[in-house]
Amino acid sequence: MSERLLVFDLETQYLADEVGGWNHIRDMRLSVGVTYSPLEDLYRVYTERDVERLISDLSAANWVVGYNLLRFDYEVLHAYTDRRLSDLPTVDMLVDLHQALGWRPKLDDVAAATLGERKSGDGLDAVRWFREGKIDEVIAYCKRDVQVTWRVYDFGRQNGYVQIMGRSWRPRMVTVPW
Repeated sequence: MSERLLVFDLETQYLADEVGGWNHIRDMRLSVGVTYSPLEDLYRVYTERDVERLISDLSAANWVVGYNLLRFDYEVLHAYTDRRLSDLPTVDMLVDLHQALGWRPKLDDVAAATLGERKSGDGLDAVRWFREGKIDEVIAYCKRDVQVTWRVYDFGRQNGYVQIMGRSWRPRMVTVPW
């Protein structure tokens, strides 16, 4: 893999219901962001004070890969920049899966069906840990999400499909363009 690809995820300081709902994602604020460069096999961690460097690193990538980047992660970052992050070369796996399925599966269900593993928690835990000052736990959780995201993406890229734990609780194969 010769191009500069970054896998990205972030966690927030606030929950949607604390900022007036999902129409106010920008107000949720960044607590921790993590990128992974497969080319370098390197994880980078960003806190709110590092947000300019995070946006610069994402902007320098040939591809940014993630899950729900366009609707959520980039929207959180728009509180810190006027750049149109949606113009970045982005693979938002959720967008592709939603187009194929007609509904929005959770990353955890995709990982369970495709890789046989689950995430380590959820975003509610990450917000609680942030408030408790347990930044190392937020970082570990976000890093694990990035690892799972990379592994699902890489599986789909190599095999042309991923599996989804469908609404019937049976795995379903979905062709992906990654």
